[in-house]
Amino acid sequence: MADQGRDGEEPVAGHGSWLSVLAPFLRLGLTSFGGPVAHLGYFRAEFVEKRKWLDEGAYSDIVALCQFLPGPASSQVGISLGMLRGGLAGGLAAWLGFTLPSAVALVAFAYGVAALGQIGHAPWLHGLKIVAVAVVAQAVYGMARNLCPDRPRASLAIGAAILSLGIPSALGQLGAIVLGGLIGWRILPAAAPAVAHHAPIRIGKPLAVAALALFALLLFGLPLAAAASHSHALHLFSSFYRAGALVFGGGHVVLPLLQQAVVPPHWIGNDGFLAGYGAAQAVPGPLFAFAAYLGVAMRPGPSGWVGGVLCLVAIYLPSFLLLIGVLPFWERLRRGLAVQAALKGVNAAVVGLLLAALYRPVWTSAILSPADFGLGLAALLLLAFWRVPPWAVVLFGALGASLLALGGA
Repeated sequence: MADQGRDGEEPVAGHGSWLSVLAPFLRLGLTSFGGPVAHLGYFRAEFVEKRKWLDEGAYSDIVALCQFLPGPASSQVGISLGMLRGGLAGGLAAWLGFTLPSAVALVAFAYGVAALGQIGHAPWLHGLKIVAVAVVAQAVYGMARNLCPDRPRASLAIGAAILSLGIPSALGQLGAIVLGGLIGWRILPAAAPAVAHHAPIRIGKPLAVAALALFALLLFGLPLAAAASHSHALHLFSSFYRAGALVFGGGHVVLPLLQQAVVPPHWIGNDGFLAGYGAAQAVPGPLFAFAAYLGVAMRPGPSGWVGGVLCLVAIYLPSFLLLIGVLPFWERLRRGLAVQAALKGVNAAVVGLLLAALYRPVWTSAILSPADFGLGLAALLLLAFWRVPPWAVVLFGALGASLLALGGA
């Protein structure tokens, strides 16, 4: 997997051990606040500017690939950088280092909530749900500006939101994504691809094909196996694998898919779901680590730390399989104008799904009074205009809701 750098530079792939990959990613996992866009900036500063593992062009190609694939884009960029440096073991080390700190923090939070009990009645936990309203609203606004800049794509987004609200199930969400891709393919223009750079990661095509086959087999086979089985662990793994395999747009967009997977079957209450989502804003690293919280907090078992590990592995496994499977074919895919147009439609539909989730369950479960609405507006102001770090806004929301409860508001 070695790849000789240009102009006599050191080889950029397979040059380091997995331990040399783990150390910088663990540090980033402990300090990378701010969400997916900020994570991409941290990666660029660390691995392009400081460590010079790759150049700007190769980094841009990796980011473009991970935006193209379903799953958590920033985590996928990190995994790709790890593969670039240390092969498949390096990719695993990058994921572990970047994800472990947030996963451990959210597992600890889940155990703390379980010890406190009566989650729906704790004012500070209600404050976390209010902060979730502000976080999702900011995400909807930012994504809409970038992904729905014209009337056709704005219309696609609104249509996807209506479909998702009208058919409040995984079927409605998947239907919105598929229709968005088909409509985008037919009506949206696509620009010529950017100039290609050297492929930074080399994976054999037989391994790539095997990974794609396993991805499809698990996507379609796990639900069938779960339906034929009485194993709750298999049902759990299938639900989280499907969420990781089908979400386009990254962290916040997984919210409706996970909520639909775990709340209607009463694996966890909506209050517990949204409180954990609010807490996930206060920790560094990827938002997909929220799966570890759900695995601990859900009932029936497997729960506790075993459930957390199971859900975390299930939601990230599609990303590993897709990266291994698509990298050898990326240049051909990125040149397809039809693929670009379809992806524009999918991204617009994703905005609509997040807009629907902003209303239900986020808004309907958190904004219960004028005081809640005011606190949510203040949190949105701090996030969107004053650029206050998310962890500080989470503390503000928890403290504000507690003070409102003391004041009888």
